[in-house]
Amino acid sequence: MPSSTLRLLLFGFELALAFLVHAAYGTLAAAEVKSSLIKRWALPDLYEASVTELQAGLNEGDFTSVDLVKAYFARISEVNLAGPALRAVIETNPSALAEAAVLDAERQLLGPRSLLHGIPVLLKDNIATTASEGMNTTAGSYSMLGSIVPGDAGVVKRLRAAGAIILGKANLSEFAHYRGNLASGWSGRGGQCTAAYYPGSDPCGSSAGSGVAASIGLAAVTLGTETDGSITCPTSHSNLAGIKPTVGLTSRAGVIPISEHQDTVGPLTRSVSDAAIVLSIIAGPDPNDNFTLAQPNRVPQYERALSTSALQGARLGVPRAMFLEPAYSGLDNTVLSAFEVALETLKSLGAIIVDPANIPSAYQIYASGNESIVNAVDFKVQINAWYQSLYTNPSGVRSLADLIAFNDANPTLEEPTGYTSQSILIEAEATSGYNATFYQALAADYELGRTNGIDAALQQYNLDALILPANGRTTTPAAIAGYPIVTVPLGFYPENTTTRSAGPNTVYPAPGVPFGLSFLGTAYSEYNLIGYAYAYEQKTMTRLARKAYPAAIPTTQLEDIISQ
Repeated sequence: MPSSTLRLLLFGFELALAFLVHAAYGTLAAAEVKSSLIKRWALPDLYEASVTELQAGLNEGDFTSVDLVKAYFARISEVNLAGPALRAVIETNPSALAEAAVLDAERQLLGPRSLLHGIPVLLKDNIATTASEGMNTTAGSYSMLGSIVPGDAGVVKRLRAAGAIILGKANLSEFAHYRGNLASGWSGRGGQCTAAYYPGSDPCGSSAGSGVAASIGLAAVTLGTETDGSITCPTSHSNLAGIKPTVGLTSRAGVIPISEHQDTVGPLTRSVSDAAIVLSIIAGPDPNDNFTLAQPNRVPQYERALSTSALQGARLGVPRAMFLEPAYSGLDNTVLSAFEVALETLKSLGAIIVDPANIPSAYQIYASGNESIVNAVDFKVQINAWYQSLYTNPSGVRSLADLIAFNDANPTLEEPTGYTSQSILIEAEATSGYNATFYQALAADYELGRTNGIDAALQQYNLDALILPANGRTTTPAAIAGYPIVTVPLGFYPENTTTRSAGPNTVYPAPGVPFGLSFLGTAYSEYNLIGYAYAYEQKTMTRLARKAYPAAIPTTQLEDIISQ
């Protein structure tokens, strides 16, 4: 008899015993018996539960995907708009329970399709899902509420093929933080998202809701996007592991764009192993995204990179000039001190640290302004194409010019106090398309970011990767190059930290808030970077040193759902 069947029979017998207790001694005694039985089953704690733990429990029949979806829905209800009002999730999927039931039945008949079979995933709200499922795709903007997209994004198709359940849409900085001088994590539809490690703290980057949701177990897995810092920084601020893939490793088809030359989709999870599992599934060519057709012929199984000895003999360079000046990098002594400790840890794991190993073009990258030129032109062309691709759009917005006018005409929705800026949209609208200025800026970006940038440093110092503190201002060389970054927890600010304003309703730093460590390399070097990050993560286990503030931690667990 299969072990899962035996366990279910035993559990059924024990629950029957609980009913007998109820008959003899009343409701309270029966509840205590059921509670003790469920605890004995040692169901995973959803605050930290890994993909492999959840998959094992599903395979053993300890719980179902329907149970998981119900539990995550309950956890979202506790802290998203109620309680601390983290505003990490814009909407949940009304079809999720039905989809979970189908996947549960399929598991019973055929077994799991992959490690993501029956696992709930939250998507950043710029990643499209077919409208018939019941959710919107809006980049946080009311200008797209109720619009009908052509269908699932490329990465969503891969998730569904692997058996994953789309749980809902995560809040984000509106238009992936490409609207104006606004606080991270704010969108018209979602409001101000805040991080879970200090009340009102800055979630950072545009994948803010994805980071916050993953940090406290509102979903097993979240996806975000990065143009420049928007996976790396929320990963850092939410005590997570995150992968910003090489541009073209994961499809951007069906993702509301900023720039096809810099946009990329990647996972934010609680462990490097979970991130590797997800990347193995969402990576690969997509005929609807030409950039993906240039990637290596075979996508690695990134889980195979998970080795605690991966750092043995690895040559890691420190681009010291990028963060020596606090005003330039935004890094302070707390982060820099933790980074120095991390260097010693990496050495103890067998890494060879080359310090300094500067990126030759670093200062030119920031001084050139090329990134702004490329992004502004790309955004106007591509967002106009996005609006035109919509089958219907109730707002009537069909272009960037319409969007700017819509926001001005709907100030209650899109321009509340403290969130009125449209400076970036206006700058993009003023561009005149793919002209000589654009192509010169793009070519210069590739030269500064790749040839005379990251690749030059790797070659000059014979390096396998570069390492530096994760930060929203140190990601630009990799952003313009289109190169990967893997980020893991590095440390936390001390309790005596003085808070500083990060926007109208957010602060950073603050007591107890996290910060991360980034490994970056050349194109398609994710496999090695994952190995380095995993070895460091397993040695330090920094994530487990601190939890979110108490009010931000949902209390609903699987046992609560099962006991109902």
